[in-house]
Amino acid sequence: MTRPLRVVQVGAGAMGLAWLRTLAASGDVELAGVADLDVERARAALRETGCAAPVAGSLGELLAAVEPDAVVNVTVPAAHTAVSVEALFAGVPVLCEKPAAPTLAEALVQAAASEASGRLLMISQSRRYYAALAEYRQLIGRLGPPGLLTTSFFRGPRFGGFRDEMDQPLLVDMAIHAFDAARYLLGADPVSVTCESWNPPWSWYRGDASATATFQFEGGVRYVYNGSWCADGLETSWNGEWRAVGPGGSATWDGEQRVGSSLDGAGADLLVPPGEHEQIAGALVEFVAAVRDGTVPSGAIARNIGSLAMVEAAVRAAETGERVSIEELLARAHAEALTLPVREEIHARLASWDHVSALPAR
Repeated sequence: MTRPLRVVQVGAGAMGLAWLRTLAASGDVELAGVADLDVERARAALRETGCAAPVAGSLGELLAAVEPDAVVNVTVPAAHTAVSVEALFAGVPVLCEKPAAPTLAEALVQAAASEASGRLLMISQSRRYYAALAEYRQLIGRLGPPGLLTTSFFRGPRFGGFRDEMDQPLLVDMAIHAFDAARYLLGADPVSVTCESWNPPWSWYRGDASATATFQFEGGVRYVYNGSWCADGLETSWNGEWRAVGPGGSATWDGEQRVGSSLDGAGADLLVPPGEHEQIAGALVEFVAAVRDGTVPSGAIARNIGSLAMVEAAVRAAETGERVSIEELLARAHAEALTLPVREEIHARLASWDHVSALPAR
């Protein structure tokens, strides 16, 4: 398929606006429609972004009316599973905003739905698509096997809306970006985690907006995430500030364009120019290529399970005060997924799995 993909977007909120602009700027796709429970909000989003397309109150209406080649799912996390499963079983591949689902069990349902339907479900872990991150990964590789990787993240955004009411806004909605990047940088998966989360007295969030998590990865390396979403002043990048320590020295990334290292006993500082397609534009490019040539993208739902498992494990560790085993967490999530009311084809696929099969290569 060389013509532009006809794409339907579901969700027209704040992130929906960003996606509409990205779709409009791409020569690889053509916007075929926008669905939102609030049809007037969908129309307003189209006006604001200068796009033109049919609107509807549900995905089902547009699937029947325009027969799209793909769906971009930008609904709230609680709606991700229903929207993605509907599209997959209508024969349409899906690019979905992160996190894949509110729970690991629901994400396993999505992975089973993708397998059962034979259609791609890709999660947009948009912060993987930085040229500086790729350069940083190469630097870490030159250090030798790292013993420690850290992320410091401090910002004070005032979003309003669903994030303000989440139990764990930082860990669930934001930390997944860093957790996913850690898996990418280390080329390994986590084994266990300890975590403490809390909400400072001045926080404008209902749930815990601050957390410190320590993951043990395969090979014994530790990854430490330390962050707050109610930290005004002296803010870090949205990607946080990173440090890796290995036998060859240390390497840093400021979360934007600057990477540095102490390789060969001499300090090095490199400014990496932005790539042609970064953030959600990078996710869209990879998705389109995967739809066209059948390759498995880095964000395929089965590959993304490991990043969501880190989130759920950190939340459970924060709530219990105990070290959480990722393998045991996956086993519980698999058992829970088998009890959920899902299509027969999805249940059959879940039942055929050994739970660890849902945590494939990065």
